[in-house]
Amino acid sequence: MTPSFPSYVTLDYDAGCGESADDYPTLEDKMGKAVEVTREALEQYERPAVMWTGGKDSTVVLYVVREVAAEMGVDVPPVVFIDHFEHFPETVAFVERWTDAWDLDLVVAKNEDFVRLGAAPGDEIPLADLSETNRRELERLEYEGETLTLDADSFEGNHLLKTVALNDVISEHEFDGIFSGVRWDEQESRADETFFSPRHDSEKYPPHDRVHSILQFEEADVWAAFWNYIVPDATHGYPTGHAPENVEDFPEGIEAADVPVSPKYFEGFRSLGTESGSAKSDDRPAWVQDLGASKEREGRAQDKEDLMGRLRDLGYM
Repeated sequence: MTPSFPSYVTLDYDAGCGESADDYPTLEDKMGKAVEVTREALEQYERPAVMWTGGKDSTVVLYVVREVAAEMGVDVPPVVFIDHFEHFPETVAFVERWTDAWDLDLVVAKNEDFVRLGAAPGDEIPLADLSETNRRELERLEYEGETLTLDADSFEGNHLLKTVALNDVISEHEFDGIFSGVRWDEQESRADETFFSPRHDSEKYPPHDRVHSILQFEEADVWAAFWNYIVPDATHGYPTGHAPENVEDFPEGIEAADVPVSPKYFEGFRSLGTESGSAKSDDRPAWVQDLGASKEREGRAQDKEDLMGRLRDLGYM
């Protein structure tokens, strides 16, 4: 990390403290704040990056970054995709397609130790086979087993496959500001987040800041941003505001594959995590569902929500 960090950054780390989505009542208000935060971040950070999962929230973040960067006449920052080895194939294909379409500088973060071991999800790995770094990280978690089952949805697996992989990339590329798509309404542990969130404890992670440009969005707002901004801008001839009722409900000449929306959302998933840990909420597309009537995250992965506070302290997104 650059030695001067964070002395060249002059930000209000309390910005957004005590606020909620209600303080930004319209989609225009929410988008305006996202633009404001993004512009300030691109002006302040020397080596920013954008976390992109291919999911809805991070795609909104990426859209705003691309728009603001174009307005400012600066390059779009590198985009970081964490490969935790358990993605839906459709997620990987989606990221690859739109990386090409949007000419993104994609950086893939993965825990190379498990690549070296040729490990696959579900494998039981002796701790003695892991690198010193990964064994040290497990000690931080007070893990006492002699083997580890590779599972990105477990507390230990989440840390090693996602957080450690991200921290390695931050160190390697000396990123100082990381755009992340967290929202106030997602879970209690994120309700107190601010627009610029410092991660400066060098004993826990490479010093950097998290940029939370869409804190003020709720789930319905995210989808409104897609159909009013992201999709019309990305797909020629797409009518602004048209939210398809199903995978067939597109204007003539346009198909679902032509829009930057993961196909899993059309299948009824509302949150895209691991292939084994995610489940769809309904058979209808995500934005058609009653978003207030059920949990946004379904499946086994929702169990980790109780651990979000601990995960966040370790550097999880």
